Amino acid sequence: MKIIGAGFGRTGTMSLAVALEQLGYAPCYHMLEVFKHPSHIKKWQAAADGGPIDWVDFLNDYQAGLDYPLAAFYKELMAAFPNAKVILTVRAAQGWYESTRQTIYQGTVMPDWILRLLPGFRGMKRMIQATIWTRIFQDRFEDKAHAINVFESHTEDVKGFVPPERLLVFDVRDGWKPLCDFLEVPIPDRPFPHINDRKFTQRGYRLARIAPILIILALGLLALLFQTCVG
Repeated sequence: MKIIGAGFGRTGTMSLAVALEQLGYAPCYHMLEVFKHPSHIKKWQAAADGGPIDWVDFLNDYQAGLDYPLAAFYKELMAAFPNAKVILTVRAAQGWYESTRQTIYQGTVMPDWILRLLPGFRGMKRMIQATIWTRIFQDRFEDKAHAINVFESHTEDVKGFVPPERLLVFDVRDGWKPLCDFLEVPIPDRPFPHINDRKFTQRGYRLARIAPILIILALGLLALLFQTCVG
């Protein structure tokens, strides 16, 4: 792993992930990888529980990694990948909190009955709770003042912990130049990717909530049609 993202979710991590892959740092680990590989849930849960994790064995196939839950373990990852550079994505704290509350936080407060319909993801809710809301926010994310204090303290902690020559504090609105200068690569002849806006993410979480219901209704309709045909 050549790049470790220390920024919280909703600080432009998806846009940065796409940008890094366009620069050749592919594949890039992001929370979406957990949905692609449900077996990773147990790995992250074990890390949250304090168990020994072979980070190199786990993530060595990725050239970069960022977003939750990875950002919660940036210090451990720096030790495992001592030559990796660190990128801290940032944004205004108030906007970050509202965006997180209306997207990630709402999306992970998912009813248990839905998760029971998805056997491979039964540990997902517990893992997210352990790695994000408990480990980072001490189960107090709904306390806005506390959450914002954690966010701002994390920014200062990263700046103090990571050697300056290994760290880029990055606002994705600044585009390619600071990122490419830091990585010492040419600036691509294309616009910097800006994706995963709040409305798009909210629609995705709403779909995730109603999809199991639609599946149940579809199965019920098929059963009714089958009974009608055989009857």
